[in-house]
Amino acid sequence: MTEQELVRRKNLEKITELGFNAFPAEQFKVDFKTTDYTTADYHKSLANKLEEIKGIGAAGAEKLRDALFAKRFRASEILKDEDLVKELNLSENVEFDAGVKREPQTLEAFLATVKTEALGDYAPDERGQVQIAGRFMGQRGPFAKLQDMHGRIQLYIGKKDLGSNEEEQEKYKKLVKLLDIGDFIGVKGELFSTGTGEVSLHVRELTFLSKSLRPLPIVKVDKEGNKYDEFTDPELRYRQRYVDLVVNPSVRDIFVKRSKIISSMRRFFDAKGWLEVETPVLQPIHGGAAARPFATHHNALDTPLYMRIANELYLKKLIVGGFEGVYEIGKMFRNEGMDRTHNPEFTSMEIYVAYKDYEWMMEMTEQCIEQIARDVNGSTEVTYGGKTIDFAGPYTRMTMAESIKKYTDIDIAGMDETALREVCKKLHIGVDKSMGKGKLIDEIFGEKVEANLIQPTYITDYPIEMTPLAKKHRSSEGLVERFELFVNGKEIANAYSELNDPIDQRQRFVDQLELAKRGDDEAMVLDEDFLRALEYGMPPTSGLGIGIDRLTMLLTGQHSIQEVLFFPQMKPEVN
Repeated sequence: MTEQELVRRKNLEKITELGFNAFPAEQFKVDFKTTDYTTADYHKSLANKLEEIKGIGAAGAEKLRDALFAKRFRASEILKDEDLVKELNLSENVEFDAGVKREPQTLEAFLATVKTEALGDYAPDERGQVQIAGRFMGQRGPFAKLQDMHGRIQLYIGKKDLGSNEEEQEKYKKLVKLLDIGDFIGVKGELFSTGTGEVSLHVRELTFLSKSLRPLPIVKVDKEGNKYDEFTDPELRYRQRYVDLVVNPSVRDIFVKRSKIISSMRRFFDAKGWLEVETPVLQPIHGGAAARPFATHHNALDTPLYMRIANELYLKKLIVGGFEGVYEIGKMFRNEGMDRTHNPEFTSMEIYVAYKDYEWMMEMTEQCIEQIARDVNGSTEVTYGGKTIDFAGPYTRMTMAESIKKYTDIDIAGMDETALREVCKKLHIGVDKSMGKGKLIDEIFGEKVEANLIQPTYITDYPIEMTPLAKKHRSSEGLVERFELFVNGKEIANAYSELNDPIDQRQRFVDQLELAKRGDDEAMVLDEDFLRALEYGMPPTSGLGIGIDRLTMLLTGQHSIQEVLFFPQMKPEVN
């Protein structure tokens, strides 16, 4: 253990010797949080109260408020400021605007009352005492800081405020001195404003809630706003996310927004009457996407199982079963590499709606994502990597062939596998023998097109070889009715007019088996149960998948998927 860890354990012993339980079982009732009434709220309320002074106006009230903070609410100091007195027409006596229910009074008396009145519903005479809990974050003299999930508040702990007699007061005095940064405490008291205008809590009761045996990294900020000793090393931050969340408030904000993204999406779907469902994570066949699965074994059944790479096939079975709109938000698992936009465990939303097609789905997707952006950020525009991205629809639409022609000047329409290999060679794109026509086109698109798609853009009408689960295009031979939504060069959504012809679907699966024989370890497998479900009949359906992690990255301005995952996958820690 480090020297600081030893000191904390010694403090724990002393706290126990004083008669305090360092890890009590009883609940601590919290009825106030740091965002319920903030210093900014107080400043606004105080300016509104000062505006009641006759003829002062809004701008004058704000100027007087700032002067009061600078002079610690001393009326005599305000009246010595000749320029301020002349500008705001102040004097020792104060009169008020017509309609204000105040009698003329001295400036000193008015300031004495308005300082507390500005607390509004949280003034002691109105609310009384409040209770809040959180981490003790250091002390200077009688003032300390407490941090809860939402922010920080200043505490005032007087020498004789705790305890009903001298013996108890001495015991609490020793307890306060033994508090370490990071300890959890609960406090009760009344709100007040310091002379400099900071909303604080005068502590009348203190409950020790939990001891922190390891020291937190302490971020220091100087008068110029420069930060020192920041907890910024990505390796440490991702491994010890619990510390990261405590000392870096901006990280908490990312995950609050992530939660809002998912909540907004749910509200959008629920309002349309679509049903949220759950499907198996452990599956006997890894279907629904082209990806390498994680394999496991069920001992009781003595059978191999796979962690799902997608939930698509199960959700379609529910459409067969009679539901007309179902969606699921959950974890998917793909045994693939990791980089700034890929994690082997990720969160996806998939939705399937009967009697719709991919054209309808494009319009719905625009509406959904636009609403999410407004709910999370208050605007459809976000700044990402120095670029302004606007999620307001309608989005640009291009077919895959059109996009490749636009950025390479090569028309791939109608090309066979041999011709596509020549195109890859000409464009200096590496390929191998296992790649079929679909994979070759995907490589060209990925290398030459994706990075150019900054604003939300639909790429539509994919070659049939790339999408075994999508319906054949209604008017273009060799294509399927599919779109992907790209933003800032990355795919964040994928959708089809779903293939509901079981005969065609079986042949597509057979074609995938041929690719697997060539060495494509991401080829789909044949799922007899899914084919049986289709044979019972599935209505025309459109499906959509959205990557929650990538959408969160865009809406929070993050450039690494690890920043939007609480606990990203990492190499084993080496001690």
